[in-house]
Amino acid sequence: MPPDGHRTPALASPLRLSPLAAIAALVACDATAPTTRATLQPSHSLPSALVAATAPPVGRPISGLTPGQLAQFQLGSAVFRTVFTPEQGLGPLFNAAGCGSCHEQPVAGGGGSNDSAEGGEDVELHATRYLNPGCDNLSGVGGPVIQQQVTPALFAALGITSEPVPPEATATGHRTTPDLFGFGLLDAVPEVTILALADPLDADGDGISGRPHITPDGRVGRFGRKAQEATLRDFNTGAFVMEMGITDPGNQTEQRVHGDPLPAGVDPTPEPEIDQQRFDAADAFVQLLAPPPPLAFSNQALVGRQVFSGIGCAKCHTPTLRTGVSPIAALSFKEVNAYTDLLLHDMGPALADVCVGDALPSEFRTEPLMGLRFATAFLHDGRAASIEAAILAHDGEAAGSRSRFSALPQALRVSLLKFLNSL
Repeated sequence: MPPDGHRTPALASPLRLSPLAAIAALVACDATAPTTRATLQPSHSLPSALVAATAPPVGRPISGLTPGQLAQFQLGSAVFRTVFTPEQGLGPLFNAAGCGSCHEQPVAGGGGSNDSAEGGEDVELHATRYLNPGCDNLSGVGGPVIQQQVTPALFAALGITSEPVPPEATATGHRTTPDLFGFGLLDAVPEVTILALADPLDADGDGISGRPHITPDGRVGRFGRKAQEATLRDFNTGAFVMEMGITDPGNQTEQRVHGDPLPAGVDPTPEPEIDQQRFDAADAFVQLLAPPPPLAFSNQALVGRQVFSGIGCAKCHTPTLRTGVSPIAALSFKEVNAYTDLLLHDMGPALADVCVGDALPSEFRTEPLMGLRFATAFLHDGRAASIEAAILAHDGEAAGSRSRFSALPQALRVSLLKFLNSL
């Protein structure tokens, strides 16, 4: 999380930063212009008190954990790094052989290594049917995640190398692998906080009308590119079966080709394919994974932070959220500089692809910007190769901010990008 100890006034427009001579004076002060098999280790293999101290700067657990919670984090890290085989439950439909196979940059728990949506192994394919109104996630016929790999046994039985897109689909879309840093903090943000940020009817007339994604059981969604999952545990449960074809005690339904029964013998492992202990440990690893440590803001980045607010980016990318009470004391009542409101926003027709649950094809949850400096591809599908290209692709509710960004003097644009590359 970037430090936010310096208060800077919100700007009515980027021109408030003029004259440029003052900006130049500040900028002049700136001196700087694969996976491996992991064997599950018992929780006592490393003294839990040493876990945080020996972890690299990125990928550490959040501070303030008990020895037992640190031990669970360590155990979960081993599960996260495990490369599964079909005999251990992998597949028969899957996208990756382990959590760390995709969440690997810059460390376990980070994002994917793909550079574009044109075919990296960390890019998922999704398919749904938009009913206008309403959305069919096609869960009965293989959706919404279309697995791109199959086990040798399934290939031998059906002769396919990936799951076919259901013919019922009206749209497909790609998804890059998000990083997982700080997700436990986002999980601890109260629903009332998210609802208070919503303005679905644009009552204040600023052109931004973020709304919560309400799940079928009435909860407020927050995880996934369409905010379709209400809790981190739901998100992780779905990831095991959707990405690896591994069932757990809370979800014992295998993915099937167009909903048809799997051929006999292609799935040798009985359900559930991962036990409660290992699932709980992996879930704890994600829940307790800290946001990346902050980079000190240069004077140029401090100017960029003012520009970020001044052109309206902070209206959706809310700089700071506060968690509520959590069963884990280290997650309770913490400020997290997540730069998201966790709401759905209409991003315009050019970015539209699939619907998911309550989210329309053009609606996406505001992406958290924690650890943005580690990203190599941007937007939900990785189509943007740079932060600047991602900003210029914003439309819909973000069209005003995009236009103001385009109109910035070069010095202010560079300052904004310097700030974003500090997150």
